[in-house]
This record gives sequence, structure tokens and C-alpha cells, in this order.
Amino acid sequence: MDTESPGAGTPAGVAATPEPHANGLQARLNWLRAGVLGANDGIISTAGVVVGVSAATDDASAILVAGVASLVAGAVSMALGEYVSVSSQRDTERALIALERRELLEDPEGELAELAGIYRGKGLSEATAHQVAVELTANDAVAAHVEAELGLDPDERTNPWHAAIASAVAFTVGALLPLVAVVLAPPAARVPVTFVAVVLALALTGSVSARLGRAHRLRAVVRLVVGGALAMAITFGIGALLGQTVLA
Repeated sequence: MDTESPGAGTPAGVAATPEPHANGLQARLNWLRAGVLGANDGIISTAGVVVGVSAATDDASAILVAGVASLVAGAVSMALGEYVSVSSQRDTERALIALERRELLEDPEGELAELAGIYRGKGLSEATAHQVAVELTANDAVAAHVEAELGLDPDERTNPWHAAIASAVAFTVGALLPLVAVVLAPPAARVPVTFVAVVLALALTGSVSARLGRAHRLRAVVRLVVGGALAMAITFGIGALLGQTVLA
């Protein structure tokens, strides 16, 4: 008796692990990129500021003001950067799609031959490639050419406002952790407590991003933790040096 389901080699009763496909994957990766980068930037940049200021002074008010200023400036900067970047990307995609529409109107036969050539280049026979091109063109000529030539989906583009808001929120959430840690910790333990909190937070975000992106988890965690530790060490050293110089 056959004990396997119609799926390739999947035992009966065992759910197959869903694989990522192009449909919706680009939007997911863009959201992941904006969220993870925003959170990591918030954690590292704000931690660097508060650790550096803590090395220069014991004044809790000065540390808090510097941390809040870093949080606000960073969140606004991340939001603007994402908005401009995604808007520029959308403008380029619109221009390319418009060009394809115009070429289809001006030279439909040439575009059909070009599409068939693309599929011949992927290994299909000439007859099969031509038939595929004809059927895809009949269904949606613009979508067929945009996907085959540009790797784009004309109906799926990242919203710049969504990317900007996601980035700003993620940065703020990330920045709050070192800010709260340095404010609530005893004066003598501000830097060690903040350092530990930041390392743990970066390990968590690295692990989550690797899982969602199906990447190597240990490599992502080590990369973030080492980078964050170096940033805090450098800013601490500069803060201590400046503090001694000013006091002197």
C-alpha cells in the first residue's frame, strides 16, 4: 500500500513545510528589512550615545536628555530614509512598467519574440517557449514581460509610508531598551547593565531575523552582538576621553 501523500516523498499524515515563493515574498522581506534594521539601529545607536555620555559624566539628567535626543533624531532619520528610498524604488518600477506597456503597444510581435527568447534561455524548447509566451501574453502581457524581464510584480510594490512608519516604530522600540536600562540602573552599574541588556537584545533580534528570513541563526546573532559590543566600546572610550579632557 502506498504510504506517501501526493507530495514528493512526504509521508502520509505529515504536513509538508511551506516553502517561500515569489508571491508576497518581496513585500515580506522589505518589511523584515525595515523592521530589523530599525530595531537594531535603535538599540546600537542609542546604546552608544548613553554609554558614551555615561563615561563622560554621572549626571543622570544629561544622560537621559542625550538618550531621548538620540531616539527622536534616529526615528525621524530612519523614517525619512525609508520613505525616500522606497519612493525612489517605486518611481523606478513605475517607469520600467510604463516602458514595457509602450513597447507592447508599439511592437507586440517583437515583444512576443523577446519573451519566447527569455524562456528558451531558461531551457525550454523553441516550440514550448513560443507557446508559453503566447499563453502568458494572452493572459496578461504586461505582467508576463515585467516578471520575466525585470523580476517585478506590477501589482505588488512596497508602500513608502508603511516602510517609513515600520522603520520609525522599530527604531523607537529598540532605542527604548538601552535608554530604560541606563536610567533605571544604579549609577555605578549603568554601563555594565546597559551593555548586558544591549547584547541580549541584539542576540534576540538577530535570532528572530534569521528565523523569519530563513538564514543562519548563529551567524546573524554573532554579527549583531559583535558589532554592538564594538560600538559601545568605542563610544565609551571616546566619552571617557572627552570627559577627562573637559574636566581637566
